[in-house]
Amino acid sequence: MFWKIVGVVALVWIAFALIGALVKGLFWILAVSAVVFGLYMLFKAMSGSNSSADRSRF
Repeated sequence: MFWKIVGVVALVWIAFALIGALVKGLFWILAVSAVVFGLYMLFKAMSGSNSSADRSRF
């Protein structure tokens, strides 16, 4: 029983380490892409186009 608990704790620790490394490595890519997406949506909202054919559909 003791080794099962140690194994689970070790797996959780490794999972958190991997997730932390991914978040740390991909944070700037996520931040830049969010800014670019926000600027794109602002441009589309501010453009004078009134036709509904070119609007993004989500």
